[in-house]
Amino acid sequence: MLIIILSLFDWYLITYYIRGEFYREKSRDYVTAAVAMGASNSKIIFKHILPNSLTPIISFLPFAIVGNISALVALDYLGFGLPPPTPSWGQLIQQGMENISNWWLVAFPLGAQFVTLILIVFIGEAAREAFDPKVYSRLR
Repeated sequence: MLIIILSLFDWYLITYYIRGEFYREKSRDYVTAAVAMGASNSKIIFKHILPNSLTPIISFLPFAIVGNISALVALDYLGFGLPPPTPSWGQLIQQGMENISNWWLVAFPLGAQFVTLILIVFIGEAAREAFDPKVYSRLR
C-alpha cells in the first residue's frame, strides 16, 4: 500500500524533467532541419527529440528509487510501515536502537541498505551510459 501511495504522488516530478528536456531539444538545429525537410511531428518526436531527452530522465530515475526506498525505511522505523511481524529494514534498525549495546543489530541492516542503494545508483549510471545517444554527453 505504501509503494502504491508513493508511486501515485511521485510520478509528476519526472514530468517536469521530461517537459523541460523536450523544450530544450525542440530548440536545437537538427529539429529545425527536420521540420524544414518536411518530417512529420510524430517522426520528429520519436526519432529526434525523445532519444536525446531520455538521458536526464534515466539519470533521475535511480535517485527517485533510492528516495522511495529511504522513505519506506523511514516510515517503517517510525512505526507507520509494515505490521510488526513482517521484517523490514526500518523495523530491524528500530529493534537495534532499542538494544544499542548490540551494535551489530544496527550496523548490518544499515550496511545492507547502504549497499543496496549504492548498487541502484551504479546500475542507473550504467543504464544512462548505455542509452546515451551522444558520443560526448553534457553529463560527463
